[in-house]
Amino acid sequence: MPGLLRGVARTAVVAGTATAVSNRVSRRQAGRWAQQDYQQQAAEPTPAAPAAQPDDMSSKLDQIKELGELKAQGLLSEEEFAEQKRRILG
Repeated sequence: MPGLLRGVARTAVVAGTATAVSNRVSRRQAGRWAQQDYQQQAAEPTPAAPAAQPDDMSSKLDQIKELGELKAQGLLSEEEFAEQKRRILG
């Protein structure tokens, strides 16, 4: 019986150690990948802003209607809605 308990205890220690090492390796590898992604994003030039749309009132109204729908769905806060509306109206 003591030999059986010793074997179970040893198995538990080995399994726990293997799990801890595996988790550490995974975290370190994920950290390296995140750092590489960050460096690649920093090295890539940012695209230029898209050209402004025509200043006709109907396109501005359509944009504001779309913003209103996003706000009604809860995707935009009141502050975000006001900021975007201010930007559209110039």
